[in-house]
Amino acid sequence: MTAQPGPDGRLRCAWALSAPEYVAYHDDEWGRPVRTAAGLYERLTLEAFQSGLAWITILRKRDNFRAAFAGFDPEQVAEFGPADVERLMADTGIVRNRAKIEAAIANAAVVSRMGESFAELIWSFAQPDRPRPADDDGVPPQTPESVALAKTLKREGIRFFGPTTAYAMMQAVGLVNDHLAACETG
Repeated sequence: MTAQPGPDGRLRCAWALSAPEYVAYHDDEWGRPVRTAAGLYERLTLEAFQSGLAWITILRKRDNFRAAFAGFDPEQVAEFGPADVERLMADTGIVRNRAKIEAAIANAAVVSRMGESFAELIWSFAQPDRPRPADDDGVPPQTPESVALAKTLKREGIRFFGPTTAYAMMQAVGLVNDHLAACETG
């Protein structure tokens, strides 16, 4: 599918038009560079929680996730213990999946240990010269770079983060620009 007119008539990636939350996310955030370790930790965590679910579910629960996970401050989340896992499992405002919750805490410890070198490592996989796709058929679910990123982060200790999740994060944080060529907000 090619870019489609949104509610204001501007051409956008078609996936962004099914809900107001998608339009706002697409226009204001998706594909915009995120360069801090904490910002990347948030996106990595949300993408991991999205695995197997619709992204709209995560967008609608995002404020709850921020409250539950200490604003995605890696140092604070790294200190979460068993009582916090149980608190999070009881929190109906987030996705309650024990494996994902435990991964988010373990991943926070990795990000906390690495500091801003975490951001530098992720940005070393950027694909700035890749042309924007003409239509949705030109958007792959993963790339060799996302496979390499997932493997590299796994070696660092990051959990619940495979090549497809890595590619979704790469799109979200601006490592690759997959706004369709005709999209007016990309």
